[in-house]
Amino acid sequence: MGQMVGYCRVSSNSQSLTVQLDELKAAGCTKLFSEKKSGRYSDNRPELKACLEYVREGDTLVISRLDRMARSVLDLASIADRLHKKGVNLRVVHQGIDTSTSEGKLLFGILSTFAAFELDIRSERQRQGIDAALKAGVRFGRKPSLTAEQAATIRRLRREEGFAVGQLQSRFHVSRATVYRALAA
Repeated sequence: MGQMVGYCRVSSNSQSLTVQLDELKAAGCTKLFSEKKSGRYSDNRPELKACLEYVREGDTLVISRLDRMARSVLDLASIADRLHKKGVNLRVVHQGIDTSTSEGKLLFGILSTFAAFELDIRSERQRQGIDAALKAGVRFGRKPSLTAEQAATIRRLRREEGFAVGQLQSRFHVSRATVYRALAA
């Protein structure tokens, strides 16, 4: 029988890990990894990485909910595959998933399929929203540092009065690259 290893996460420093830690201890976890870190992908969460490296064949990784470990279907599939290759079971307290049982493997597979479907629908809706916004004239991205009028003034000052790039940068409170882009336009 392997070790029960727990992982918990909250997205911000203002949130508390207490409830999750208590649930993991109640589930029998003897080793706990926790972090206050937001992130869409597992590779920018050092405690999750350490946890996945720590678990060994026969161990069970326990989490309170799937969204505490994985933020996307791709992320979840990658982690599940890694655990499977290492011979580590996954137990999700709130969703009643335990991959050490046939039923748990089936439920995990079904949830993963539904999650993939939901992600596809969300992506499609987002694409439709972006397309509609673009048709309506909405501009995405950062607001330009200079107006068209200011860029024209930069070109005129450089051409007619011989202003140096550094002077233009100081006068318009922009980066050197912004000045060069205005000059090239």
